[in-house]
This record gives sequence, C-alpha cells and structure tokens, in this order.
Amino acid sequence: MAENPDPVSSVALTITEEKPTTSDQEPKRRKSIQIKHLMLPFTMFSFLLSLPILFSIIWLIYTRQYECEDLLSLPRLQIAIVIGLIIAFVVSNLVVYLRARFPVPGLLSVMVLLILMLIVGLGLVGAYKKEIRTIPGSPIWIRTKVDNEDNWNNIKSCIYETRTCDDLASSSSMLTAYDFTRRKLSSIESGCCKPPTSCGMEYVNATFWAEEEQEIDNSIPNDRDCDMWRNEENRLCYNCNACKEGFLRTLSGKWRKIGNFLVAMALLLIISHLILFVATMWDQYG
Repeated sequence: MAENPDPVSSVALTITEEKPTTSDQEPKRRKSIQIKHLMLPFTMFSFLLSLPILFSIIWLIYTRQYECEDLLSLPRLQIAIVIGLIIAFVVSNLVVYLRARFPVPGLLSVMVLLILMLIVGLGLVGAYKKEIRTIPGSPIWIRTKVDNEDNWNNIKSCIYETRTCDDLASSSSMLTAYDFTRRKLSSIESGCCKPPTSCGMEYVNATFWAEEEQEIDNSIPNDRDCDMWRNEENRLCYNCNACKEGFLRTLSGKWRKIGNFLVAMALLLIISHLILFVATMWDQYG
C-alpha cells in the first residue's frame, strides 16, 4: 500500500510554486496603477480644456452684434459656430467619460470634430491664401464684401442710422481740442465721424471741423479723404476710405479673435485626447 505524501510538504510545495506567479504579476499591477495615476491629470486636463469652449458658447450667444454686421450675414456664421462648439463640448466630454469602453470610436469621432474646428479657425485668421475668398468671415472675404459698392452703400446708411457720430458729438460736446485728441475713439468713430488728422483741420466739435488756410505743398500727395469730408450731419466722412477701413478693422478684428480661439482650443484638445488615448490603450493592452 503506497504511503500518503506528507501534507506539510505538499502545502510548502504549492506555496513555493505559486510564488513566482505572484511576483510576475506584481510589476504589472504597479505599472497599471502608475498609468491610472497618470491618466487622472490628463482626464482632468481634457475636462478643464472644454470649459473655455463652454464660456465661449455663452459669450457668442449673448454678445451683441457689431453695428451693421448683419448686412453681411455674419450672424448666421456665428450661430453655426455656436452649434459646432456645443457639439464639440458634448462629444469631447463623452469621449473622456467613455474612454475605457470605446477608445477607438471615441478618438475618431472627437478628432473629426476637432480637425473641422481647426480648419474653420485657420480660415477665420486668414491662413489659406487661395481659397480664402470663399470662406465666410475670413479677412479677404470680409474685404471683398465691403468693397462691393452696393454692400458699402447699405453699410454707410446703416452707420448713419445707428447715430454713432451723433452719440460721439453728444458725449464730447464739452471737450476741448486737446482733450478730444487724447480721447480713445473706436475705429468707426475715428474713420467715419472726423476728418483724417493729415488734413490739418481745426477742431470745433467732434463732427464739425474748420478747414485751416495753409500753403499747398505739391510734394505731398493730396489725401482724397480730405476732399470727401463734409460738415453736414449726413455726409461727414462716410464716403472716406478711412470710414471703410475702420469698419473693416472692427469686423475683421472680431472674427480673427474667434479664429485664433478655435485654432488654439482645437490643437490643445487634439494633443490632450491623443495622450489620453495612448494611456488608455496602454492600460488595457500594455
């Protein structure tokens, strides 16, 4: 009859055989914990990056349009950008929340949106040289629309009807010529409501300037805007190139800021989601 093996020896043998398995798994567990600790900051970073998008949505919804901006149908573009940012905000946070379940589909969906955001932003800042005329809100697109004679006639009438120059005259009626020159004017007020400084006219009030008698220097080219200026309330410098440039500067500045914001947010979110995706895949399959 065979002898029974010693129970103590069997237990000792079993423990001895299991020890290597435990020691092999320990480094993997440590790496997994380290990766999860690294993923937490990137998860928070991705969420915090989405907050400026939320704030920009609120700003674009509640900000008032610039005077006469609606004549170029730009408010529609603003609404489209708001809708796109809302979708990007929701998708970005869903991908972060569901990254463990759907890492690849989540990355693809958010990347498509972020690349579109980047393309729109680059268009608004004027990064494209050939196709820029067809991109609404881009600097050359705005200039092309404003240079159109029919559009500019409507814009001039709109600026006059908004009483921008009348408001300037009322608010500065008690100012001296020195105080008025130190006052910071908007681009439209400076271009449309007063003659160019180069004309050398004498200040009476914000919208009335007396032409000083001075010797004509033929070596200096005549500024056409000086001839276009009139002291009449409905004329002023609305026909001046300075008025058109002031309107262009105001409108282009706003849309360039929006474009810069879209480019910056798209690049930061792309980098954040790529790092989060790599960390997630490493945690699951590494």
